[in-house]
Amino acid sequence: MAHPALAIAEKDLRQRMRDRSAIILGVVAPLVIAALMSLAFRGTETIHLTLGVVDSDHGSAAAGLVDTLRSPGLKDLVTVAPETSQSAAATAVRSGHTGAAMVIPAGFTASISGPRPLPLTTLTNVNNTLAAQITSSIAHSFVAQVNADRLSVATAVASGQSPTSASAALVAAHLTLPVQAVDQAFGAKELKTISYYGPAMAIFFLLFTISFTSRSFFVDRDQGMLERILAAPVRPISVLFGKVLSAFVFGIVSLSIIVAVTTFAFGADWGNPLAAALLSLAMVLAITATTALVIGVAHNQRQAEGISSFVVFGLALLGGNFVFVSVTPPIMQRLALLTPNGWALRGYTDLATTSGGLAVVVVPIAANLVYTLVVGVVATVFAPRALEP
Repeated sequence: MAHPALAIAEKDLRQRMRDRSAIILGVVAPLVIAALMSLAFRGTETIHLTLGVVDSDHGSAAAGLVDTLRSPGLKDLVTVAPETSQSAAATAVRSGHTGAAMVIPAGFTASISGPRPLPLTTLTNVNNTLAAQITSSIAHSFVAQVNADRLSVATAVASGQSPTSASAALVAAHLTLPVQAVDQAFGAKELKTISYYGPAMAIFFLLFTISFTSRSFFVDRDQGMLERILAAPVRPISVLFGKVLSAFVFGIVSLSIIVAVTTFAFGADWGNPLAAALLSLAMVLAITATTALVIGVAHNQRQAEGISSFVVFGLALLGGNFVFVSVTPPIMQRLALLTPNGWALRGYTDLATTSGGLAVVVVPIAANLVYTLVVGVVATVFAPRALEP
């Protein structure tokens, strides 16, 4: 004969499988929402700028700038679109044909050797701030290079060389900045949107298990089913354990299906399989413990539903299931680490952006296990009250 807790869990799982809303919330909804979010943010994963360039100078410095913009190193980032005049370039930016434009004034090359070099002009659109930032960065980098060349010539003159010396001019023409700052995201790989929102939506809808299970518990209690079970030689704690065990099994199955579908259908990267599996297990345990706590604290079905809603959306908002935690204020990033889902999302993100294994998620797993232990102990204190009719 099966253990009473196993029999209760089996009964709840059969009911859950027959409940279409549970299947929708546990599997279908997270897949659909994750896919939609991936499509919505897909354009932000790759950046390409069509840059209008007006060369009114036609000198060597202007040619060097245009050649740099067309260099192999920038071909994946910038496409140069020649424009005949500043007004034509402004029209192209306003109409959206180019993301931004750069104007090289007539006499720019000749002015470099003079006391007042002519400035470069950038034309941007307030509706395309990213293009403006890229164009401004390119312009400032080129100006920094020109200033370095001018400094080299001035140094040569200060050391006694003629300002028109061919050697000084040659050195200045081939100088590059000795130190450069290069932005590079932490980790070995770029984080794809689906690799974040796949786990985020899976966890968010998994949190609804709290509501399903707690509601099921109080429905069974109100219908007298728990009273009949307790009339047999069954310990009260076995009843609660059977309820939360069904939530645990359903959570594992739901998360496993989402991992498989998002990986093979949408290209999500969950990282090292063993590390991701252990992190998922710890996350489901945390949700299971939270379910037991809600059952223990609530007095009836209505209270269970209200507390569940508060817990689900509170954890989702604090943990970063709707937005990238890295773009939120520092206070929100710290609050996310007070939630099990916040730690889990950090672990999934680290796995997706690095080549690390279990060592990468040791801390997130430990944080979830500590949460499970603390919440589980508190839940067992309140559990006997919940089993009272």
